[in-house]
Amino acid sequence: MDYSLYPRHDVLCIDMRSFYASVEAVKLGLDPMKVMLAVVGDPNRSGSIVLAASPALKRKYGISNVSRFYELPKDPDIVIAPAHMADYLKVSTEITKLLNRYAPKEAIHVYSVDEVWVTVNGLERLFGSPWEIAEKIKQDIFESFGLTCSIGIGDNKFLAKVAMDLHAKKSGIAECRYEDVKEKLWPAPIEKIWGIGSRMKHNLNRMGIVNLGQIANFKLALLKKRFGVMGEQLYWHAWGIDLSPVFGDFTRPEQKGFGHGISLLRDYTGEEVAVCILDLSEEVCRRARTANKVGKTIHLGISYSKETRGGFSRSQSIHIPTNVTMDVYQVCMHLFRKFYDGASKIRHVYVTLDNLFEKGETQLDLFEDRAKKNDIGYVMDAIRDKYGSTAILRASSYTDAGITIDRSGKIGGHYA
Repeated sequence: MDYSLYPRHDVLCIDMRSFYASVEAVKLGLDPMKVMLAVVGDPNRSGSIVLAASPALKRKYGISNVSRFYELPKDPDIVIAPAHMADYLKVSTEITKLLNRYAPKEAIHVYSVDEVWVTVNGLERLFGSPWEIAEKIKQDIFESFGLTCSIGIGDNKFLAKVAMDLHAKKSGIAECRYEDVKEKLWPAPIEKIWGIGSRMKHNLNRMGIVNLGQIANFKLALLKKRFGVMGEQLYWHAWGIDLSPVFGDFTRPEQKGFGHGISLLRDYTGEEVAVCILDLSEEVCRRARTANKVGKTIHLGISYSKETRGGFSRSQSIHIPTNVTMDVYQVCMHLFRKFYDGASKIRHVYVTLDNLFEKGETQLDLFEDRAKKNDIGYVMDAIRDKYGSTAILRASSYTDAGITIDRSGKIGGHYA
């Protein structure tokens, strides 16, 4: 591979070690790297998910972020902490502000609440080499927040990310340049590589591919034929090549749709779920109205409880784009009545509005007074913006099947 044809940058990928658990440990005055601590979504429910486990808890008991509260060992040394999502978002924001001391805003790409890329091109005279900058950032974060991070360094985002995933989580800081790909990446099992999930792993294993080096030495044409664009990306990533932008406005991706879903805390019947669908339609349309968008395609996803399993996912397009709650709700209920089996209990519901247009692009319907229907939604939005998300609700939201009131006190589905 002739790497002279591809751009070289100094990119850092910074990952906060067991972020939620570490924040809770610091709040309690405990050492995040030594204490056995589990962050649980809702400790009052035995089936609640473990959102994060401290490194010590992972090492001793193998607890992962998909474990359930009831699966935790009965060890008196394990500290149980309820989730505080607002605290994690606040600390994440402060860490990003700290990084802004080292690099301009357009060089910082926040990937998630606990992971961020920073491009440090041309900062040698201010802070030293990329490795020295990584050490300064690592120390600065620890001194400011008491939190430990792992940092990968690479010529692009992919190399920085996999260097962090494969090596920095053990050593603290790790570097992988184009010339290091064969030695540092090729021996890695494919399931350890960012972007390769369980389904892709299974498909690759069936082709006799178990490590990244085998992908790099597989024929590109065959990978493209088997996996399409994803196959081509796998091939170039296996050689360490990634052309993702490292500078830009990473805070405003193009909005392709508005979706809202919920995993219900109990099984819902077919009659009860109508209330849930209405609440989700309201939230989806509120977000669309805020962005001044309307959509033509409405999607409803339903998953049944574990006892019956299964479910369905269906969509329907309408002639006139909309962001009116009742329009979306009526289409969803049509889909529900058409595809629901009539008996299964329901545990997960998802509503999406996509195929978007600017609101001003839509045509009028001569047979319906859409202005009034639109005005109602915007007036309700204005009241909620001023007085809070639960200041005005539909009556059905106050029933046992309503979800809006409970979700108003949560961030990302967990209590703030």
